[in-house]
Amino acid sequence: MTPAKTSYDFDAGGLNTWADPEEFAVTAERIAEYAAATNDPIGAHLRGEVAPPVFAIVPAFDAMLSPVVDVAPIEIFGKVVHGEQDFWFHRPIVPGDVLTTRARAIGYDTVDTGARLSIHVECRDAEGELVNEQYLLAFFRNVDAGDAVGEAVPAHKLTEAVRSGELLATVTAHVDDDQTFRYAPASGDPMPIHLDEQVARDAGLPGIIAHGLCTMAMASWAVLTQVAGSDVRRLRRFAVRFSKMVLPGDDLETRIWKTTAGDGVTEYAFETVRGDETVLTDGLAVVAD
Repeated sequence: MTPAKTSYDFDAGGLNTWADPEEFAVTAERIAEYAAATNDPIGAHLRGEVAPPVFAIVPAFDAMLSPVVDVAPIEIFGKVVHGEQDFWFHRPIVPGDVLTTRARAIGYDTVDTGARLSIHVECRDAEGELVNEQYLLAFFRNVDAGDAVGEAVPAHKLTEAVRSGELLATVTAHVDDDQTFRYAPASGDPMPIHLDEQVARDAGLPGIIAHGLCTMAMASWAVLTQVAGSDVRRLRRFAVRFSKMVLPGDDLETRIWKTTAGDGVTEYAFETVRGDETVLTDGLAVVAD
């Protein structure tokens, strides 16, 4: 039985208003630190020559939170969790980039389990050229935001027909006991549920949990090594929905299916599982041929 939701007034007047931009200078050392913190095996990432795809969240981390308080009531800010993440790449991030990131809320709606706030992020270089765009869902469990307003993030649904088809590849990964303590400084995400056992338990968790974006980063190198020749420059889009928590010590498996090809790109569906539980679902990777 689904718990009853509590109604809150979301502010539609805060939609499509760009928050103040955040600037970030990219170094080879920070790229290499991020790659090591996500157990990335790709040499160009570990040497800091080019950023792994999910590194794109690092310059955007502070900027993407601002639109939440522009639309959602401040009293439920502490309930927000990261529901989906969807990267659209115009080019990779490289050392020496000085990036400016800004974000805006574009819409919200209510589903059976809670309210969803759709956010759009732009990341540009010093010349003003787009480096990547990002779409994310901020999710509020057991919250009712009323009828749908504005736009939703782009879809990337993994259908049961694809899931029941022939697997192209599977890749395993292990979440180290110290993974969260390495990922937090590398990513700039210091949330205590990833670092403090007591805080995590007080929040109703079984203990420290892994960062969802660290799990996504592990899935990204799994996909890159299997279908893109370990070349991040070929990746055009990479999207997931976060469905279950991951704990230090967990063993993960990313399963990849080829779906469609044409117009110079091939699309792959994927999901990441821990035993019988799916921790990343609705995965989509678009790769240049």
